[in-house]
Amino acid sequence: MRTSRTAALAAITISTLALAACSSADADPQPSASAAASTSPSAAASAATADLGTEVTVVTHDSFAVPDDVIDAFEAETGLAVTFVAPGDGGTLVNQLILTKDQPLGDVVFGVDNTFASRAIDEGVFADYESTAPAAADAAQYAVADSSALTAIDFSDVCLNVDTTWFEANDVAAPTSLDDLLEPEYQGLLSVTNPATSSPGLAFLLATIAAEGDGWQDYWTALNENDLRVTSSWSDTYYTDFSAPNYGGDYPIVLSYASSPPYEVGEDGTTPTAALLDTCFRQVEYAGVLEGAANPAGAQAVVDWMLSDEFQASIPENMYVYPVSSSVAVPEAWTEFAPLAEQPWDVAPAEISANRDEWIQQWTDIVTP
Repeated sequence: MRTSRTAALAAITISTLALAACSSADADPQPSASAAASTSPSAAASAATADLGTEVTVVTHDSFAVPDDVIDAFEAETGLAVTFVAPGDGGTLVNQLILTKDQPLGDVVFGVDNTFASRAIDEGVFADYESTAPAAADAAQYAVADSSALTAIDFSDVCLNVDTTWFEANDVAAPTSLDDLLEPEYQGLLSVTNPATSSPGLAFLLATIAAEGDGWQDYWTALNENDLRVTSSWSDTYYTDFSAPNYGGDYPIVLSYASSPPYEVGEDGTTPTAALLDTCFRQVEYAGVLEGAANPAGAQAVVDWMLSDEFQASIPENMYVYPVSSSVAVPEAWTEFAPLAEQPWDVAPAEISANRDEWIQQWTDIVTP
């Protein structure tokens, strides 16, 4: 999934990360209401026989957000001091993990998604770990095939969002499909993120490849000719470019998530934005222990913690994505304002792995030559 929606961590610049690296050795997916609730064992209990050490470093994207009290409780329970390191958006995160794999930036990572996961796994970034937390059974439905390196933590649909108030004020019908965006009435209205640097950007590229098939390059050529705007990160597109009342940018169509509209609900109980569910690609975010971690036991405890009821329950209202745990309820407003796509666009993981770099290069040649 996003600059953090709450100030749960301070972003650290890549130059600082480089210095840190030198000094250290982006089934049914809907949570099931009928699943039996269970209380997750504590991270400390799940690693009771391990020496967790005194500190652990979590590497994540710059949209990671979790309440301070959830972090404080984990630290008190385990005796670990947790440091968060955020090199950038999801795509930047994976690039940095690969570049620093011989001197890892930390012990455990959160935020590698299914569009970039195979790349990081193929590069040997992660150590195998299989959590025994109860929510691990829910996470298993999103497991990366033939790998024990990553554990699913959350999911959502990457979709275009529209500022419905802008379309009403300008007496223009909002688009509903990918092909609508090529029409002249939407010229200069769309902002998306670069798939080379942003995991939502790559997810959207994959949605267009799934939808347009062999014609996807022609589609992007036409989209670009319709005055497409491209930014380097989700936060630039959403927080800076979006014309929605909370932001005041110039673009009433932006790339975000199906679960973004509830974040914009006002005092009147309505939201000025909506997700276009025919444009969605399902994104899953994972956690994984870094190969060569200074504290692998502490890293495993963090993965278990991220599957705990406390952490999972904090996900919807802080990162605005769905928790993988079927024991955790999402806010009631999500039924109305954050429905998941019934048929999101999909590209097989093996096909993504085989073609990702070439597709990104082809996109770059078309859109940002």
